Amino acid sequence: MKKDSQQIAKATLAGILAIGATLAAGSAFAVPDQPKSWEKCAGVAKTGMNDCGSLDGKHACAGQAKSDNSAQEWVYVPEGTCTKITGGKVAAVKPAK
Repeated sequence: MKKDSQQIAKATLAGILAIGATLAAGSAFAVPDQPKSWEKCAGVAKTGMNDCGSLDGKHACAGQAKSDNSAQEWVYVPEGTCTKITGGKVAAVKPAK
């Protein structure tokens, strides 16, 4: 009987450690809080990957950028990050919904 009790105790301990490791790993990949504000970051959009219309008014829809990194095409990024991207220029800031 004593041997069975030891095996149960070891299995329980292993289960507890596995659950703890899973929870610790899950928190490492947690989604960050949604930004309070977004900014239009011009000059960093890839071809066909822009958000909404161009700054110069040549088109009014998303996904119509004709070239990479055009100064007239933009994407929304969390406020404060645009200037950290090479070639990024802040075009406007808006609050998040």
